[in-house]
Amino acid sequence: MASRTVCRVFQRRFASAVAAQRPSLAEVRSQRNAVFSREQARQRALYPRIEKIEVSMQGPGLDGALLVMNKGMSTPLSCARHLTEHHVTNSALALVDGEPWPLHQPLTHSCSLTLLTFKDNDPTLVNEAYWRSCAALLGQVLETAFKDDYTVELLSTREVPVLSGAFCCDVVLDLQLDSWTPSEESLRSLTRGAQQLIHQDLAWEPLEVAPSVALEAFSHSRCKQEEVEQKASQNPKGTVMLYRCGDHVLLSGGPLVARTGLCSQYEVTALHSLGQGSWGLHRRAQGLSLPLQLQAHHTVWRKLRQRAEKLVDVPGPEVAAPPSPPNSPQLPASH
Repeated sequence: MASRTVCRVFQRRFASAVAAQRPSLAEVRSQRNAVFSREQARQRALYPRIEKIEVSMQGPGLDGALLVMNKGMSTPLSCARHLTEHHVTNSALALVDGEPWPLHQPLTHSCSLTLLTFKDNDPTLVNEAYWRSCAALLGQVLETAFKDDYTVELLSTREVPVLSGAFCCDVVLDLQLDSWTPSEESLRSLTRGAQQLIHQDLAWEPLEVAPSVALEAFSHSRCKQEEVEQKASQNPKGTVMLYRCGDHVLLSGGPLVARTGLCSQYEVTALHSLGQGSWGLHRRAQGLSLPLQLQAHHTVWRKLRQRAEKLVDVPGPEVAAPPSPPNSPQLPASH
């Protein structure tokens, strides 16, 4: 017992010493934003003069419509603005020559374009992008949910099927929080943080970059650097996709929807312990959401929420069996 107490005291002192040396979250976010903005400006400068491209619109009532847009500047959202307010408001994702394409990503060649919504006959791609986006939003909330004294490391993003019942974000909290068990109020606080971002209707800005750019952006996170290297090795083009939402820069393994305002009902439902992993005590935050175009009655939502509280099994080498609950949880300060 005495040796365990000494060990905990040493761990806390060591964590405090490390915290004093590391940059603040505000400094880390500022550095990531600077790298993102610099690379975004460099890519835009690749098109110094205006060149025209032809965009052939596909979809109900649009087949045959031809838009003349600006190469490297116009986006699918720009095209939607040439159509109707309905297309601007309801489009979540696009298909460019049949391939998924973020709504804010510039078009670089003449192409066919289909605007996708949640009410399409086959909304599979949009639903997958929405689930991915909800997980990204959860990670953004978690990163700023605790005092500056506590570190939050967002782990590698895992693809979770919509049919799993909950979107997920794996995270390692500060060593000092290993004994903390989140309460219902903690989950409600995280939910309020997400709803604030939804209310701001922030764009998810995409930026396809070389691994060296992403490695610089995530120079303060060895975990994210490993994820950059992994994603680059799996992409035939050798690039990775960054997104920016407000002042939060993230990696994504697939396209996200256009903006946070497309989320409507959104709730953080659980924060499960997964056991010790390669980066510390791994936890899985989970949530449930429906988009603006699809609403559920409160009785249906309650049943969906109960399902979303259960631990989602995401196969992977880093997942361990859940440990026994700690005896003396200590609630950190959150939003």
